Amino acid sequence: MTNQQMLLDEVQERIRGDNVCPELASQAKQLVMGDGNPNADIVFIGEAPGKNEDEQGVPFVGAAGKFLNEMLAAAGMNRSDVYITNIVKYRPPNNRDPSPEEKQAFWPYLARQLEIINPKAVVTLGRHSMEFFLPDARISQIHGHAVKKEVTYHDGNHAVRLIVPLYHPAAALYNGSLRQTLIDDFLNVPKLIRGSTE
Repeated sequence: MTNQQMLLDEVQERIRGDNVCPELASQAKQLVMGDGNPNADIVFIGEAPGKNEDEQGVPFVGAAGKFLNEMLAAAGMNRSDVYITNIVKYRPPNNRDPSPEEKQAFWPYLARQLEIINPKAVVTLGRHSMEFFLPDARISQIHGHAVKKEVTYHDGNHAVRLIVPLYHPAAALYNGSLRQTLIDDFLNVPKLIRGSTE
């Protein structure tokens, strides 16, 4: 096990120990922490686990996850190359949107995940995760663009991160026009990252 994975496991234990969002935890089957490479260049962040994720303990394993896997493959990436997580780590009842208070409660742990993994880019999937990094942005205007943003970690440290907001794969499954937009944006992600680091 890598050092990063051990540190990520510690974050998971801390979420349990700190009893984050106990009402969510009591209704969920399990904590859904993250999946993929703990030393990844790209971290994808969704909003919260759904039913399949809650059952399997892995983010993005339902229909939206299959679509995400297809887009990763099309962009020349594997799930095992990237790291995938959500802001909120427990499934909200009936797949409702996570509340601002729930997102706020989990933010320090997500920030710690990013600090440990230290990716070159953070790709937000949907507006819930985008709003944390780019609170004044509208996803309809900014999707598919790279923005450099200073992120403050739980201990007050700062790091400039490349943020790439994308539509959520679930939204694209229900909206055909968004689907092609998301695919086009997704295929452009590796180029955006290369352009920012050159």
